[in-house]
Amino acid sequence: MAEKKFITCDGNYAAAHVAYMFSEVAAIYPITPSSTMAELVDEWAAQGRKNIFGETVKVVEMQSEAGAAGAVHGSLQSGALTSTFTASQGLLLMIPNMYKIAGELLPGVFHVSARALAAQSLSIFGDHQDVMAARQTGFAMLATSSVQEVMDLAGIAHIVSLRSRVPFLHFFDGFRTSHEIQKIELIDEAALTAMFDREALKSFRERALNPEHPVTRGTAQNPDIYFQTREAANKFYDAVPDMVAEAMEKISAMTGRTYKPFTYYGAADAERVVVAMGSVTETLKETVDHLTARGEKVGVITVHLYRPFAVKYLLEVLPSTVKRVCVLDRTKEPGANGDPLYLDVVEAFATARTLPCGERPLIVGGRYGLSSKDTTPAQMLAVFENLKMNEPKNQFTVGITDDVTFRSLPVGEEISLAKPGTFEALFFGLGADGTVGANKNSIKIIGGSTDKYCQAYFSYDSKKSGGYTSSHLRFGDQPITSPYLVTTPDFVACHVPSYVDKYDVLKGLKPGGSFLLNSVHDAAATCATLPDHMKVFLAKNKINFYIINATKIAAELGLGSRTNTIMQSAFFKIAGVIPFEKAVEEMKHAILKSYGKKGEEIVNMNYAAVDAGGDAVEKIEVPAEWASIEDKGFVQTSDASRPEFVRSIVDPINGLKGDDLPVSAFNGREDGTWDNGTAAWEKRGIAVNVPEWKVENCIQCNQCAYVCPHAAIRPFLATEEEAAASGLEWKQGLGETKAWKFRIQVSPLDCVGCNNCVDVCPAKEKALVMKPLESQMPQAANWTYVTEKIGYKQVVDKTKSVKNLQFAQPLFEFSGACAGCGETPYIKAISQLFGDKMMVANATGCTSIYSGSAPSTPYCTNDKGQGPAWANSLFEDNAEFGLGMHVGVEKLRNRIQETMEAAIASCEKCSDELKGVMKEWIEARGSSSRSAEVTARLVPMLEACGCDYCKKILEMKDWLVKKSQWIIGGDGWGYDIGFGGVDHVLASGEDVNILVVDTEVYSNTGGQSSKSTPVGAVAKFASSGKRIRKKDLGAIAMTYGYVYVAQVSIGASQMQLFNVLKEAEAYPGPSLVIAYAPCINHGIKGGMTRTQTVGKQAVECGYWHLWHYNPQLEAEGKNPFVLDSKEPDWSKFRDFLMKEVRYTSLQKAFPAEAAELFEAAEENAKWRYNGYVRLSKQEY
Repeated sequence: MAEKKFITCDGNYAAAHVAYMFSEVAAIYPITPSSTMAELVDEWAAQGRKNIFGETVKVVEMQSEAGAAGAVHGSLQSGALTSTFTASQGLLLMIPNMYKIAGELLPGVFHVSARALAAQSLSIFGDHQDVMAARQTGFAMLATSSVQEVMDLAGIAHIVSLRSRVPFLHFFDGFRTSHEIQKIELIDEAALTAMFDREALKSFRERALNPEHPVTRGTAQNPDIYFQTREAANKFYDAVPDMVAEAMEKISAMTGRTYKPFTYYGAADAERVVVAMGSVTETLKETVDHLTARGEKVGVITVHLYRPFAVKYLLEVLPSTVKRVCVLDRTKEPGANGDPLYLDVVEAFATARTLPCGERPLIVGGRYGLSSKDTTPAQMLAVFENLKMNEPKNQFTVGITDDVTFRSLPVGEEISLAKPGTFEALFFGLGADGTVGANKNSIKIIGGSTDKYCQAYFSYDSKKSGGYTSSHLRFGDQPITSPYLVTTPDFVACHVPSYVDKYDVLKGLKPGGSFLLNSVHDAAATCATLPDHMKVFLAKNKINFYIINATKIAAELGLGSRTNTIMQSAFFKIAGVIPFEKAVEEMKHAILKSYGKKGEEIVNMNYAAVDAGGDAVEKIEVPAEWASIEDKGFVQTSDASRPEFVRSIVDPINGLKGDDLPVSAFNGREDGTWDNGTAAWEKRGIAVNVPEWKVENCIQCNQCAYVCPHAAIRPFLATEEEAAASGLEWKQGLGETKAWKFRIQVSPLDCVGCNNCVDVCPAKEKALVMKPLESQMPQAANWTYVTEKIGYKQVVDKTKSVKNLQFAQPLFEFSGACAGCGETPYIKAISQLFGDKMMVANATGCTSIYSGSAPSTPYCTNDKGQGPAWANSLFEDNAEFGLGMHVGVEKLRNRIQETMEAAIASCEKCSDELKGVMKEWIEARGSSSRSAEVTARLVPMLEACGCDYCKKILEMKDWLVKKSQWIIGGDGWGYDIGFGGVDHVLASGEDVNILVVDTEVYSNTGGQSSKSTPVGAVAKFASSGKRIRKKDLGAIAMTYGYVYVAQVSIGASQMQLFNVLKEAEAYPGPSLVIAYAPCINHGIKGGMTRTQTVGKQAVECGYWHLWHYNPQLEAEGKNPFVLDSKEPDWSKFRDFLMKEVRYTSLQKAFPAEAAELFEAAEENAKWRYNGYVRLSKQEY
């Protein structure tokens, strides 16, 4: 037998590794959590890796999952072995083609990291809802439970699919398996390849569509034969289970691990058995070991082959002693008699002629783990305990408290069933601080340089960056089979100083364990500021306590807020898992691999961080007297003045107590409704440095407020009396505001420290200077005072200038977007202009995640309770969703007009003055601003009149003001998956406004190429540089001739954006605004601190162009196209590219291609610009 080879990887890597071997074509589209599989296949192809045919895989990125499935279908019909990788809504979009692929007996393979579906809300996390929605398509379905099983069994999908002619869907748990990193044994590629049936491949090729021996497929059939031809395929499905069993037998012999379509683990004389599939079976095995060691007769059956569901193989492994069976489903089918696996098992026992156990056992079903809800041994103990009851609960839930329909099982205290000698570590970090990446490297270092087994899993919230992250690491001398979070760690590291006050970071830390804190204070100050409950815990449990000021070290080394490498080095120094010198060597090797393409400077900074991390760790002797401090425990205080919804729902979720909320907490919110404005209550305090206002330097331009991605800096106006009473610094206003006192106020706890405000400040001496957060904390109280006591003065016309607009309250604030986000300033400006009348349809993507991720809602209300009404449907349908909103509203408003027309014609009670205002409303109903002005006069008159007509109109007064309908999304939506909808909605002529924030990649899923990605840019699915010119979405929209279209960049021209937004909204028809948005995925040198400058430079060098197309100008005899940006300085074009890693990395990896592609990029930019120049010079 060949020597065993081990690899440290996640489930996605394992699936992609095997899929690459057996695929000739991969047609793909990015979707979390499956994108990584396709990205790896693309990277390997770019690097020249060969499949079993000695060729690279051809990767084609499509515009949507529906398109990817169509391409898979076509590729299979042409005779090429084809795979795809998807999940969730993406899999649902593939279902129509799945029926075709299965019906035509084509051997395609779909690898799915199974994920929740969007229902009352979206969730990117894992369960089986998506694959269960595809179980009826005719695909065979193969389930794997761990990273090792993915590696071992993924090949069966390819091998048996080809032999059987039945397509396969291989699935594993999204995140819990797809993103769990494990040290596993590599499959023997030669032995696996030997199982591949070359004769079946030859037959497949011969069946392919080919004009050399043509046939016709995909005909339309009538009632006479359709039924028969549908049944004709039965024999192919009947053969699949035996083929799978045979292949699994060979894999078992090859690996030494036992695989069957159904496998049993537990007591030979088990009386209580649980049936399940996916990662929970690993937890169940641990639970079974725990119970059998105590003499209990229990076991677990793992389902591997779910479709076709082979009862023969299920009963083969069933203990003859079984009396009770529980079936666990990780999905929900509302209204069904039971969930799918449960119903399959019930049917199997009901129809079997003979059973190994004689009498039919009692069978119950339950639901667990939706949306990656952590599924623990304690929960599985509750499942076995339920089976013991005189009358076990059926159709139960476990892992939640259902105090409404009372279906949940009681769960006892959490216990750790990790194998003896397993070291468990828990790391608390901040999104984008590099903690997760560093821990991925750590686990690979430990896995690669020792004989230890290891596991890593990462848990995070939905914020784009700056959110909570936790890393769960285990390593030991035995394989690790604990697919649940670490709750009893040996080591805890808190990388974010403020977390000690927010979260119970020491919870579960084992006595004698170690705690590493990133502290901005020295030892004495750290001890003085540590909460009492932590001091007691440290002393009573004899915890080894260490501190390091990684924040200061990172700043000194030029790493900004990225403390990850420093903390990683400190971990290795303290934990002693491997010799520290070896760890340093491996860390530096990993740094070169991870950051090499970003340049030598970045690499050297991280090398220095490794050295500093080991040197700067300081052990603090825990004073014995701490043990005698009164321990009141960790308490999350919630001020009674906060809204009830915030106190009862938002605060617990933000305090990591969301798992404890019962079902009743959501009574009245069953449809997913969330209150607006909850983000304002978070006060995250995550910035290292925040701006300090230098009153004497300020020229009152308000540009800082305009560009702030998080609306955390704002200008305020006050009367002399208000200013004096505040006790704050003010200065006399200028120009239109000269009668008022002026102040710039920063909210230090909402600021994320991006530096963009400082960057744009045009004052000779900057009026804003970045200072440590702690030094600016007094401004938190000042923010509260100014916003609550002084407020927003509407004393200037906000539509007149950029400066004036900033005195209007932003109705989009404190979102979960990245620091320096290039997208949010556009949305904030729209909310200031139109927020009180605004309805938003938001495509799934970055814009939806930072706009509406529970519990944070940044869209808020003004003092009248008005604000943007926001909703997200899906990714692909957003334009249509927004059009539907508009059409529905206007239909209701038609009723108002009809009522008014009837009143004008025949009501004797309505005065002529009232009828005159009604006529004004009818004439102004198409304008949000004018209809609002008329409505303000109309409503009091309607109330005064009181006739039946007026009463009817007042019943619908919420629809009197025209809604400003906005349809918002990114370029992945607007250029690709949603383009058909965008095109149709623009073509409809309806009065809606579309904003496409263009980052030139799929930002939310991690930076994949879109049709907006320019030539030469490196993105995922374009590893060797994009070869195709960027699509000109605006030019396409202009061809309709009746669509208002514009391209903007706030960094290049604040005024052009301001004017465009006003014109677009006022235009009585469809509008499309395409906004340049620098993104963290671009790898901007210097980070996201100068986003606005990047937007400016993009236009100056000709990379991006500013223009607008207003069809109303043509009616005036003018050219509707106006080129707003000056002639570019093309000499700066290449320099601009070299400031972004997405271009420089191409130069490092593929230098010859880079020169050619950069030249093409510049030529394309010139070609596009020259086209705009020609348009601008047309005679009208």
